[in-house]
Amino acid sequence: MANHKSAKKRAKQTIVKTEQNKARKGEVKSAIKDLRVAIAKKDKAAAVKLLPEVQSLLAKLAQTSAINKQNASRKTSRLAEHVAAI
Repeated sequence: MANHKSAKKRAKQTIVKTEQNKARKGEVKSAIKDLRVAIAKKDKAAAVKLLPEVQSLLAKLAQTSAINKQNASRKTSRLAEHVAAI
């Protein structure tokens, strides 16, 4: 356990940030799942509509260092490939 006041504060902040990152990651995973369902159904209109939203969420997540920038880029690229292949 933290002994200094500043260390106690950092511990609290870490807990809050961890919860925020988990929530954001869950939101992104749900959006990706919706997009993959649209791709599986060969629903081009829905997939084209969802792709920019997913790209935006991934970029925001990478910007806050919740996930690695290359990871976000790779996921964006692969999802775009799948949408283009419909």
